[in-house]
Amino acid sequence: MTVAPKFAHIVFQTSQPKEMIDWYCTVLAARVVYEDDGLGFITFDDEHHRVAFIKAPVPLDRKTPTTASMHHAAYTFANIDDLLERYVQLRSEGIVPAVCIAHGVTLSMYYRDPDRNMIEIQVDRFAEPDEATAYMNGPEYAADSVGPAFDPEQLLQARRAGASAEELCDRAWAVAAGLPDPMPALIGVS
Repeated sequence: MTVAPKFAHIVFQTSQPKEMIDWYCTVLAARVVYEDDGLGFITFDDEHHRVAFIKAPVPLDRKTPTTASMHHAAYTFANIDDLLERYVQLRSEGIVPAVCIAHGVTLSMYYRDPDRNMIEIQVDRFAEPDEATAYMNGPEYAADSVGPAFDPEQLLQARRAGASAEELCDRAWAVAAGLPDPMPALIGVS
């Protein structure tokens, strides 16, 4: 039997390290644990560093929709209220999602960093991984594996009006909004 590794960190190569470090510290509520002329490390939990930055000595092109690359990194919140609290904090800093999607397995908000990389902040719909896997192998997910877009302001208003987390993590409320297909925004061509 093979031992499974634990995820440690993600590293970005950038020619705008200050902007990237500031953005990730804001979005992830992280802190700088080390920085010099060539590297920067930040963390938001018990790991010594979760995100690292290689400071390129020359200007680099930003990611485009036609760049082959990792698409996004995802960060999970414990509950929908924590997700919405972070959304409100980021909105007050002028950081807004590029697209929000009710995947069915997660309720997700995707943001673009200063280099146009994507990060997802999410809340899981199911308490157990087996429940999520069963959902992904069911008819609703098979019919639309991406899910509908949603407006984060509508989500916030619905939660403040008393809608349950279970109701809001279900795709039905997002489907009812009838927003456009989220795929163009997800790949960065909208």
